[in-house]
Amino acid sequence: MYRLRLFAVRHSRGFEWLYRRLERLMIGLDPLFARIGHDRVEAPVALIERGVKSLLFDCRMCGQCVLSSTSMSCPMNCPKQLRNGPCGGVRPGGFCEVKPAMRCVWVLAWEGATRMEDGARIREVLPPVDHGLKGSSSWLRVSREKAAALREAREAERTALARAFPAAREIEPATAPLAEEPPRAVSQEVRR
Repeated sequence: MYRLRLFAVRHSRGFEWLYRRLERLMIGLDPLFARIGHDRVEAPVALIERGVKSLLFDCRMCGQCVLSSTSMSCPMNCPKQLRNGPCGGVRPGGFCEVKPAMRCVWVLAWEGATRMEDGARIREVLPPVDHGLKGSSSWLRVSREKAAALREAREAERTALARAFPAAREIEPATAPLAEEPPRAVSQEVRR
């Protein structure tokens, strides 16, 4: 497991690309998940997530995955479970003070951040772990939150346009039609 974890950090840029694609897929599948029911989808998605992330990142399924912020080096692998940087006991060569044979997860994270496009995210302060989310799918939770934010942004944009031009529909039924107006709409317009 440890060697695979080191592999993931060494190839953090490729995994960053893969994570972005997976996130887009999950956001795109959100309407389907909502139709099926997020509660029903949670267990199978969490099972797949646990298998993939346990193998590649030695994941602990905390439910609040920050791998994309920590260069694919899971901070939950730290014996002290520090989520915002290394402790003061990092040994020479970047080794852990608690497990001397293991490199500090934060030293690995900083090395991996130099390879990533969005490596500056490692500087963001992360919230403490909510242990109530342990075992749940962070992929599903994050995609649901991002899909909801996208829906809210689209709705806010539509509402802003409607408020800005309240009489637009009365004046011009279709401001930029993609196809010819139906005959009924054209005949009503002529009568006015």
